[in-house]
Amino acid sequence: MGKTLLQKVWDLHTVRTLPTGQTQLFVGLHLIHEVTTPQAFDALRARGWCVARPDRTFGTVDHIVPTRQRTRPFLDVSAEDMIASLERNCRDFGIRLAGLNDDRQGIVHVIGPELGLTQPGMTIACGDSHTSTHGALGAVAFGIGTSQVRDVLASQCLAMEPLKVRRIRVTGMLPAGVYAKDVVLTIIRRLGVGGGVGYAYEYAGDTIERMSMDERMTICNMSIEGGARVGYVNPDGTTIEYLKGRPFAPSDGAFERARAWWMSIASDPDARYDDEVVIGAEELTPVVTWGVNPGQSVSVDGRIPSEREGGADSQAV
Repeated sequence: MGKTLLQKVWDLHTVRTLPTGQTQLFVGLHLIHEVTTPQAFDALRARGWCVARPDRTFGTVDHIVPTRQRTRPFLDVSAEDMIASLERNCRDFGIRLAGLNDDRQGIVHVIGPELGLTQPGMTIACGDSHTSTHGALGAVAFGIGTSQVRDVLASQCLAMEPLKVRRIRVTGMLPAGVYAKDVVLTIIRRLGVGGGVGYAYEYAGDTIERMSMDERMTICNMSIEGGARVGYVNPDGTTIEYLKGRPFAPSDGAFERARAWWMSIASDPDARYDDEVVIGAEELTPVVTWGVNPGQSVSVDGRIPSEREGGADSQAV
């Protein structure tokens, strides 16, 4: 019996099964930023611990950074404190940092792929719920909280609950005016904001295969809005071309060897899924959200439901 990408990556990164039934999972890449790290580093210092794998840790400042006015110290005292803390901690623990004056600095889930840090078959953790974005390149990526940031810094491992896999196949040509955002909002509307709890979402089908990397990242980014901690697309020719020449991607002969392995990590044709959903692209329309969560959306030519029809229900529209 074949395996899904999630199963392959999970097996390759499993250290052991814990008495709780959780998996002790090795983290291939830990992305950090200024907001969820200060307390984590404080915990390490209090215990006299080092960062286990600074070579597998990469930092940037992105959450509370001024867009234009970058004169230090910042008027926002909390922003100044958090950024100064990350700068100090990266310096003290030997962690690479794309700081304020670094050309590589940017939104963590954008620079990971753009720099080639994100690669197929990796496990990636970051203290931000939208870490699932990196799944667009065939990585198993999940958001974590501050205590888990501490754990990864100290051990390069996480205690993870096993995940089921739901394949979401989107087939056919998208109508004019319908884009990746409309696709994922439709998925969330149909399955619910809690529909993906306990699942990893594998996005597949010829519609997904024709998407650019940016479109795939849009889809995977919103997996968490549907309750799925992980969302991914199997690596293919589009993935390979995107990674070619990226600063942290393999080069020359190493790239060709990596290409073969990246392609092998894709889900097998005979892989077994826990659930499958099929969506016809031709029936999709532009979508707008009207409420307080992404599940509350409606076709652009539809109408907002009344409270009696479920309009006030966060799980239904």
